[in-house]
Amino acid sequence: MSTRAQPAPATDGSALRGLPVDLRLMRLGIRALLALALLALLLGGWQGLSRASWLGLRQLKVEGDTQHNTAASIRSQVLPQLRGNYLSLDLQEARSAFEAVPWVRRAQVRRVWPDQLVVQLQEHQPVAYWERDDSDDLLVNTQGEVFEVNLGDVEEPSLPLLRGPEGSSARVLAMWKQLAPDFALHRSALTGLALSTGGSWRARLDGGAVIELGRGEPGEVRSRLQRFLATVGQVRARHEGRAVESADLRHAEGYALRLAGLGTLEAPAKPGRKP
Repeated sequence: MSTRAQPAPATDGSALRGLPVDLRLMRLGIRALLALALLALLLGGWQGLSRASWLGLRQLKVEGDTQHNTAASIRSQVLPQLRGNYLSLDLQEARSAFEAVPWVRRAQVRRVWPDQLVVQLQEHQPVAYWERDDSDDLLVNTQGEVFEVNLGDVEEPSLPLLRGPEGSSARVLAMWKQLAPDFALHRSALTGLALSTGGSWRARLDGGAVIELGRGEPGEVRSRLQRFLATVGQVRARHEGRAVESADLRHAEGYALRLAGLGTLEAPAKPGRKP
């Protein structure tokens, strides 16, 4: 005796095709209501968890650079700005709150179950001052970024003074790093470097001398400077070793030099040319 297997009930919309239109609409409506009820249940559960006191953040752990900020001072500045509990806290907003703390350059924030927030901090490392006309100087960090803090907190007062158009701090710092060793080889310290809006460079030395370096790519400017440094000692020797007050390297065939107590002198830049 043979038996015939019964077809499995359809699980897709094909089961509704043979029903009257009103029944199909009723069943579709029931399904939509069930879906909405489930969504409302999930949302209600999430809102309940987001307000649950037992999921509150009870610990804040500060790691990384804290040379200019103690963990206690960071907590006092940031905690009042944090909103939500362990689940509902917006990590991006928390990161912004930490990065608004003076001296903080970058912050990485993560949750640690069940009630801890861990923040990894990176502080600005100042390498130069950034001069402004209409307000107090800013600072430049090792990445060439400008940042603002209380200048009284700077522990190294002998930082060089840089200047340039808005957005040029990284370029000016890079040039300073290239030129400073050349001056140091000749027992001079490059204490200031400025870039004009026209692209011309001006250097200031520890003795007060001002050197007009002119325009050009870093390699061109440095080559021009090295030729000057290689010959200026000879010129000074012929004038009792007088100190350099200023020099202009923007001349095609040499440079103009002003020594203390003397007027402007012309000196060659190319080997073999008569002074």
